[in-house]
Amino acid sequence: MLCNEGLRLQACFDGEIDAGAVLEVERHLQGCADCAALLTDLEATRQLIRRDAPYYRAPAGLREGIMARFDREDGVQTPPPARLSFSRRFLSGAASGAGITALAAALVFFLAVPRPDPLAGDLMNAHLRSLMSDHLIDVVSSDRHTVKPWFAGHTDVSPPAANFEKEGYKLIGGRADYVDGHRAAVVVYRHGLHIVNVFAWAASTEKLPGEVTQKGYHIACWNSADLNYCAVSDTGLDELLDLVRLIKRQ
Repeated sequence: MLCNEGLRLQACFDGEIDAGAVLEVERHLQGCADCAALLTDLEATRQLIRRDAPYYRAPAGLREGIMARFDREDGVQTPPPARLSFSRRFLSGAASGAGITALAAALVFFLAVPRPDPLAGDLMNAHLRSLMSDHLIDVVSSDRHTVKPWFAGHTDVSPPAANFEKEGYKLIGGRADYVDGHRAAVVVYRHGLHIVNVFAWAASTEKLPGEVTQKGYHIACWNSADLNYCAVSDTGLDELLDLVRLIKRQ
């Protein structure tokens, strides 16, 4: 069974956490055989990559050129005359028909670029927080008659908490969390080595993001019985949607 500290261990191995968190991971390793084995695998993989993967050295002057550009950008400098004359030519062109057309095309492109969905970002952050701390589960149980009543006293809603272990989605517990300002109930499933958080909160006028993929994580949202639901996991999208279908059928 994958330890909940596995992701934080990987972040520590890559040097992405602060010194305090590193000490916590080191203490955790002393008593967790799963994470100790994961660390051994990570170290072995790094050694294999360094030994066998092809390595291409950048040109000698590349670093100096990049650092010199940073130095120029850090200082306050007066643009050279050639650059100023270019700006004047650009403004003159913008006043012409061709310039207006170019500006209109640029505006259309800007408006067409999709904006990050705030709710999807909030769900992603809540999911990652649960994986990198001791806050994955508040009530540990695979019994829906234990998990669902617990929500009644700790969250604003009490969603179904069915166990789909036969289908490969084991109910492992639930917790309370905050999503987009709502006190949400979270039903937690384990699918193979993957954790699936199913967030639920009272439906409102907000628009749900539907299906979103960010940095290898999938989000699937829907509305049912006056509740908003969003399932989040790094499992395959088809597998996540299979769980969504099971929840909708109950």
